[in-house]
Amino acid sequence: MQVPAHVEYEKATSVAHALALLARYAPGARVLAGGHSLIPMMKLRLAQPEVLIDINAITGLRYIELRSAAKGSAEGAGELRIGALARHADLLASQAAGDHFAILHDAERVIADPIVRQWGTIGGSLCQADPSEDLSAAFAALKGSMVIQGPDGSREVSARAFHTGPYETVVGPDELLTEIRLPVRPGSGSAYLKVMRRAGDWPIGAAAASVWLAGPTAKDAARDAARDTVIADVGIGLTAVGAAHFVAAEAEEYLRGRAPTPDALERAGQIAAEHCNPAADQRGPAEYKRHLVRELTARVLRTAIVRAGGPAHAPVMFPSPGPLS
Repeated sequence: MQVPAHVEYEKATSVAHALALLARYAPGARVLAGGHSLIPMMKLRLAQPEVLIDINAITGLRYIELRSAAKGSAEGAGELRIGALARHADLLASQAAGDHFAILHDAERVIADPIVRQWGTIGGSLCQADPSEDLSAAFAALKGSMVIQGPDGSREVSARAFHTGPYETVVGPDELLTEIRLPVRPGSGSAYLKVMRRAGDWPIGAAAASVWLAGPTAKDAARDAARDTVIADVGIGLTAVGAAHFVAAEAEEYLRGRAPTPDALERAGQIAAEHCNPAADQRGPAEYKRHLVRELTARVLRTAIVRAGGPAHAPVMFPSPGPLS
């Protein structure tokens, strides 16, 4: 019989109220958002908070909006801002997210099921910090940042520094994740792929990629000049395979400044596989997971490059659109 330990309940009505409650009850408090991870852990008594602070009434944290860059800014086209209480279904339905970051729709289509996506939150998934979490790899690839509110004000942390280990983040016991920010930059494309045992399951292995191209692309009038295209910057995220901070940093370093040739992408996949640290478990042996990393990394890079307008040197596997739910 799965029964949680005794726990007190508080309902926050604003960010300030939530922070006051956290200050009062920390470190024995846990924040309740969607609850799809926390409640099962409580039923197994893997988590035994003294107080649950429900933040679902803070409607001001549920939004997805595109902010334009300041006039004359050199920071690109602006940024996408996602409130911590935005639901997975909100992100999947967001045209702004899909237009600028196809990777987010790729990932959301394969996260759990429609029921979970309707109530599970973006912020809750990130703060749970599960090593097999999909969006952590996607946000790491996109080089986003997290806004954290605390008693001393707000601070912004790179998505790549947000997770400090399995089920651990930089969010303090009296702090609250309030927003995710993704910079919109020209010449970009992104993609996410995962292999799982059944639909909606945790990944056996997954890869995310975002690329920023420089030079002529296939979208230019001079299509024959696409051979001069180079990868100006790249982000590669991995999940469920023991990659530090969900990032394949060595593969990224290899690709920067190189032409997006088939050989370069295959080599990047090989480097990513060599530098991750998958564990053998019921989902498969470590060598099988390394094989997945090598293949999935090369595939998401090819898809991201084509989406950015780069050359298609090989057939590209676009993730299935799936239902928008």
